[in-house]
Amino acid sequence: MVEKSSSLALTASNLFQTLLTHNTVLTVLLIMLVMLSKFLILKFISKKSRKNKRLKINIINNAATIIILIGIFHIWSVEMQKFAISIAAFVVAIVIATREFIQCFIGFLYIVSSRPFRIGDWIQVGDSYGEVHSIDWAKLTLLEVNIDAYEYTGKTLYLPNSKLITSSIKNLNFLKRYSMHHFTITRDESVNPFLFLDQLYEKAQGYCEDFRDVAIRYNQLIENRLDVHIAGPDPHIQVATSDIGDTQILFTIFCPTERAMEIEQSLTSDFMEMWFKEKMRQKNNPE
Repeated sequence: MVEKSSSLALTASNLFQTLLTHNTVLTVLLIMLVMLSKFLILKFISKKSRKNKRLKINIINNAATIIILIGIFHIWSVEMQKFAISIAAFVVAIVIATREFIQCFIGFLYIVSSRPFRIGDWIQVGDSYGEVHSIDWAKLTLLEVNIDAYEYTGKTLYLPNSKLITSSIKNLNFLKRYSMHHFTITRDESVNPFLFLDQLYEKAQGYCEDFRDVAIRYNQLIENRLDVHIAGPDPHIQVATSDIGDTQILFTIFCPTERAMEIEQSLTSDFMEMWFKEKMRQKNNPE
């Protein structure tokens, strides 16, 4: 009989310890104990206290709430810590896995807020040139442009918006109508180009005469918009030498973009004709 009683006592003790180690049971017991204590104290105050009864009741209610919160936090502290670590690890994994998408979305917000370009503008992003076709939260679509010839290549570029944050963006929209076209002609030193430089100027001005008035207005428009001074609209020709001593003729023409290559070919043809004519004259009339 004694052994049976001892066994029951041991079983009850183990059950009680198990209940005490169970967080849910401990939480319920804590709440019940605090609420019971609060009830008894409030009942005592209601009967015995006559002054500042409301203040004392409010203090007891707040104290009970704080005790419950502190007790719950203490009971569940280990589980909360594990949960917080799990959430942090999950968030870090999500951020790493979706980093590129997040950067693309941030790039989209940057473009929408700052508006460095619009649909239809010619822009340069890094080493890529093109006309803006469309933009969404993930990518920028460009119709590639050969900036040297001012013409479409027929290729379509898809740039992730993340590149818009890490690369410089240049708005080349004014090049869509008029361009400051530069090109160089290199020949040997056998002919002095200053002998026919005035003729080249006359040729260049003749090719630009029909759009001169429009070029002046567009040049002023660009200067006012950018608040800077740019060369033009008159043609500019400069004579220089290369690293190996050859003669270089550098042309700068402010002209409609679609006529840039036409004017370049015409001036190149005129220069070659003048250069060979002068060389033949020197050959036939050596001094």
